[in-house]
Amino acid sequence: QVQLVESGGGLVQAGGSLRLSCAVSGVIFSIHTMGWYRQAPGKQRELVAHIFSDGSTDYADSVKGRFTISRSNAKDTVYLQMNSLKPEDTAVYYCKCQINFAPYWGQGTQVTVSS
Repeated sequence: QVQLVESGGGLVQAGGSLRLSCAVSGVIFSIHTMGWYRQAPGKQRELVAHIFSDGSTDYADSVKGRFTISRSNAKDTVYLQMNSLKPEDTAVYYCKCQINFAPYWGQGTQVTVSS
């Protein structure tokens, strides 16, 4: 069984920073794409950033230049460094990973940015 455990969310003032982590555990043969999504109240879940197995990355336009996604293959963990946070970044952030050729989601972590 595979589990994704997120951490690092919280309350921060606008302009501040947070670092999210998502650790994968369980029976793992391969991890391909790792990514972060977010869902604000009343809105659809949206892609924030992806990082592929070759290390290449992809970002939503709204976070380019402010957020950085990275991964540690040794620790089976994906990170999201969020800088210059804005109130509109407030959402539940979810980790999603392609593991053993199947998609898995984390439970979500709340990020709240106050103005």
